Amino acid sequence: MNTNTKNATTESNTAVIDAEINWCVKVFETRLDQYFSADDDPKKEVDIYNIKPPEFDMLNGIEDMLNEISAVGSGNSSYAQFVNKWNLSFDERIILVIALIPHIRPSALDIFFIQNKNLARPYTEFGGWSGKNHQGFLPTCETVAFVLAGDDLSKRIELQVLLCNEHPFFKYGVLKIDHQETGEPFWAGALQISDEYIIHFTTGQVHKPDYSTSFPAKLITSKLTWDDCILDPEVREDVAAIETWITHSQRVMQEWQLEKHIKPGYRSLFYGPPGTGKTLTATLLGANTGLDVYRIDLSMVVSKYIGETEKNLANVFNQAQTRNWILFFDEADALFSKRTQTTSSNDRHANQEVAYLLQRIEDCPNVIILASNLKSNIDEAFMRRFQSVIYFPMPGPEQRLLLWKGIFSMSERLGNEVNLKVLSEEYELSGGSLINAARFAVLRALRNGRDIVCQEDLILGVRKEMWKEGKVV
Repeated sequence: MNTNTKNATTESNTAVIDAEINWCVKVFETRLDQYFSADDDPKKEVDIYNIKPPEFDMLNGIEDMLNEISAVGSGNSSYAQFVNKWNLSFDERIILVIALIPHIRPSALDIFFIQNKNLARPYTEFGGWSGKNHQGFLPTCETVAFVLAGDDLSKRIELQVLLCNEHPFFKYGVLKIDHQETGEPFWAGALQISDEYIIHFTTGQVHKPDYSTSFPAKLITSKLTWDDCILDPEVREDVAAIETWITHSQRVMQEWQLEKHIKPGYRSLFYGPPGTGKTLTATLLGANTGLDVYRIDLSMVVSKYIGETEKNLANVFNQAQTRNWILFFDEADALFSKRTQTTSSNDRHANQEVAYLLQRIEDCPNVIILASNLKSNIDEAFMRRFQSVIYFPMPGPEQRLLLWKGIFSMSERLGNEVNLKVLSEEYELSGGSLINAARFAVLRALRNGRDIVCQEDLILGVRKEMWKEGKVV
């Protein structure tokens, strides 16, 4: 996106959101006027639904967006597109903009800081909660109920349909309701909008979450392609089956009418020695099918986040389901080794969290890949729940030669005496180890003032890798 396009998108998003917030504030003011008016005051009878929301007429094409941004500024606005595409109702738009206001124009909610003089405290009807650093009014479901329903009990009950997990706002991760304390009323839950949609509505960009203490998953990508991933033919065939599922799962479930018999999703176990291409294969599956791949290191999650595992992984799973990610669980051995005999409350808690994770893996409608070094570490009972179990063996001499040639695609950087075929036949190493050996060889050549890698550099690099793995050279 060039600078002009970015500026036009920013202008469009700003104009649209500004118009939406101004409309919402008019609804706030009307509801408050109505609420505090005497029964015989005409304001008491004003209907908030007569305050019409802005209409966003979407323009076609980038030139229209740049040249014809209207007074409302819909243009190519991400927010306007969302409202139109989802065909949001009056109530839904109010709910969405109330959740967005604290991040855009927090002062618009200051109107709810009115004190109840009789009780010397805020009005219960307005809801709201206080952040640690944010000084403004933060909305709850009670805030939504007051704005849209006032003291109309039947309307209040009606609104629960819009605030349940099955509503697209919550099903697809646009909004969430955070009940910070158990046992409190449903309407006390904090109404929050996801970071992804804040960024999307304001900048037009698609936000991809990254690793944090509350999101223990990392987006993995690679510049490599399937041509660089040297796999055994049988492995490639098994991986192709997963790719076919990703591409045709809807046909399998609906056209072939197998949805009654097949659970949604696909679970596969990749096992084999380190460096044999398990992570790269998962990454390329995503790249080739247009899906993001998120890697979760289970050895870290299970050990570091005991007590937090369920909460943090629930966040990953919920986002994965709404965005159709591939989840790649690395170091899966750590997950199954945690299911030990319970000798303490910590053991019982760890086992509960592992059981929770296994259940989420089994129920998740996404493609789930678990990677392990040893198949024997996986319980037979859980093994039956995998749709495929794929062994990634150490590459043979022919595959190692292809790997060496792929690493040194610039053959002019190799000395005349370099014999990759000999290296491939004499030294059994994984693809990952070959890359480490090549890195050492290149650095050794540069350290010695050479632009050419010689056979000695490569042999030393290979031997260091074999020593690391405890192999006799």
